[in-house]
Amino acid sequence: MENIREIIGENLAELRKKKGLTQFELAEKFNYSDKAISKWENGSTLPDIEILYQLCEFYDVSLDYLTHKEDKQKYIKDTNKTLLKNRIAISCLLVSIVWMIATIIFVYTLMDNPTSPNWVAFVWAVPISCIILIGLNKIFFRNRAMYFYVCSILVWSGITSFFCQFISYTPWPIFIVGLPMQISLILWYCIIFTKRK
Repeated sequence: MENIREIIGENLAELRKKKGLTQFELAEKFNYSDKAISKWENGSTLPDIEILYQLCEFYDVSLDYLTHKEDKQKYIKDTNKTLLKNRIAISCLLVSIVWMIATIIFVYTLMDNPTSPNWVAFVWAVPISCIILIGLNKIFFRNRAMYFYVCSILVWSGITSFFCQFISYTPWPIFIVGLPMQISLILWYCIIFTKRK
C-alpha cells in the first residue's frame, strides 16, 4: 500500500500545477519556504492540519481529495459553479433594473404626452445594459469574447439611440458612423488578444 504522505504530496503537486503556480509562488501565498512545499509534495513531510485545511480551501477541494489516489472528482467542492450562478444572477438583476426603469419612463411619458416618441426609452436601455455588462464582465467574468460582443452591441445600440433621440429616424447615417467604430473595435480586440497570448 502506498504511503499516505506520498499520495497527499502527489495530489498537492497536481493541484498546484493545475493552478499554474510554482512552488515558490505557493510558498509566498502561505508564508512558507519553497523547500517546505517541495518536501510536502515529495512526501517526505506533511503540513499540519491547519495548513492542509487552508490548502483545501485554496484549491476548492475537500481533505478527502488529498488522501485519495483515484475517484477524486467527487471530492471537488462545487463552489465554482455556485459562484458562477450567483454572478450570473447578479448580472441579470442589474440589467433587469435598467429595463424596469425604461418601462417606468415609457409609461410615465405615455401618460404625460401620448404623441411623444416614448419608445426611445427602450432603445436607450440597450447601451446602458451593455455598459453595466462590461463593468460586470471586468469584475466577475473576465471573458474576452463576452467583452468584444457586448462592446459591439454597445457601439451599434449607442449610435442608434443617439440618432433616434437627437437626429432623425432615417437609419442609413448610422452605418456611416458605426462601421468605422466596429472596424476599430475589431482591430483593437485583435491587438489585445495577440498581446495576451
